[in-house]
Amino acid sequence: MKVKVFKIRLPEEYLYTDQQALDDFLESHEIIKSETAFVHDELYWSVVLYFEELKAVVSSVKEAKSVKYSAEDDVLNTDEEKILDALKLWRSEKAREQNLPIYFIASNKELVSVAKYKPAKKAELLDIKGFGKHKIENYGEEILEILESI
Repeated sequence: MKVKVFKIRLPEEYLYTDQQALDDFLESHEIIKSETAFVHDELYWSVVLYFEELKAVVSSVKEAKSVKYSAEDDVLNTDEEKILDALKLWRSEKAREQNLPIYFIASNKELVSVAKYKPAKKAELLDIKGFGKHKIENYGEEILEILESI
């Protein structure tokens, strides 16, 4: 197991790049455990990740890689905007409850993808880029309830 520490600074000029570095790392590593702490003196989140490198499986036969759904620069219709607003509100409340940054719950891109794809079952959440077993176990039911209610 390896450990990596990220510093997510709150001033606008750093926030996006710090979050992007964390997102990139999360996409390419298997996270075992995470810890966060807010450093009040310097106004940043310290994020400690315990991880394993994702190992490429060597095979003589190439299997088709499953393509995950990811909304790019798609324009949302009115219904999708309502879903996105509800998901963002839920994410903010969940982050506050768990004392985590909102992007630990789900990124904006992941929420837009949910709003566009509109999964009806937990298994369908696996088709959305950024949703793995851990995220679906922790938040899948609530996300599906939001989609049903709108």
